[in-house]
Amino acid sequence: MEDGKKKGDIYSHTDATKVNLTDEQWRELLPQEVYNIAREKGTEWAFTGKYWSSKESGTYYCAACGNPLFVSDAKFESTCGWPSFFQPLNKTSVIYAPDNTHGMHRTEVLCGRCQSHLGHVFDDGPPPTGLRYCINSVILDFEKAQEANERYEQNKASNNELE
Repeated sequence: MEDGKKKGDIYSHTDATKVNLTDEQWRELLPQEVYNIAREKGTEWAFTGKYWSSKESGTYYCAACGNPLFVSDAKFESTCGWPSFFQPLNKTSVIYAPDNTHGMHRTEVLCGRCQSHLGHVFDDGPPPTGLRYCINSVILDFEKAQEANERYEQNKASNNELE
């Protein structure tokens, strides 16, 4: 990570156990820019995030805990300046909370595993859902589809050797 902090023992692409850390523990674990978005509900500048215009195939994960959030097949081009998706990976990937800050009535999107702030969801997206999940790039990790397949094959081979 950028400032040398490690992902920590909680970071996993497969563990669905809920994560409940103190604010101090999160501050120790996360780089400042990730902490700002995840725990302080910050927002990166529009059109500056590393994934807002990405067209690569793969899976997007929570940068705080590794929870699988979205797949690239659900990503679409939006003029909002942030990565936009029309649906999460599954029903437990994200959770929702009302957000009435800044004089607006919005729905906040949080990681379903660690409750980190991801962004917001709006009802102006494309079919089939009509939703637009507007997500900060800073809180996303991305694994290309090819890399995931290679890791799967390596794990499968290792498991076969153990049998």
